[in-house]
Amino acid sequence: MKTLTPFSLFFMAKLCLGDNSYTTKYDGINLDEILASHRLLTGYINCLLDKGPCSPDGKELKNNLPEAIDNDCHKCTQRQKEGADKVMHFIIDNRPEDWDKLEEKYNSDGSYKLKYLTTKLSENSEDVSKNYDEDDEEVNESRDHTSDNDHDTEMENH
Repeated sequence: MKTLTPFSLFFMAKLCLGDNSYTTKYDGINLDEILASHRLLTGYINCLLDKGPCSPDGKELKNNLPEAIDNDCHKCTQRQKEGADKVMHFIIDNRPEDWDKLEEKYNSDGSYKLKYLTTKLSENSEDVSKNYDEDDEEVNESRDHTSDNDHDTEMENH
């Protein structure tokens, strides 16, 4: 199953160094700044979709994407994988129309988005369960405190 999509190498690992790994030259890039800039992000998206010009690093990214998708980013460092997930999650959540176009071109089975949304749903369920457990503890503590007060009041009345 292919779980990698176009942005798995986005802003990272744009040039190959030998056969074992992608370059770490772009690991220091500020992804938050790129994601906050509609213009910059759109430029890369258009490059990947053949709808606009590509910078030299954009061309290299396009050349490496098929291999990275085929081998599940095997040549990526952990930092690159985390950065790729961050970018992909942003695109899925904030620019779904662009995601659909990229997914159609690079990951047509939709496996990455499904994996991400399943994980997101699971995390949200865990958060709800945790909050429910914390609320339940507070209710029990409140009941214990109320029971003590009722007992004290009952003693005063006798």
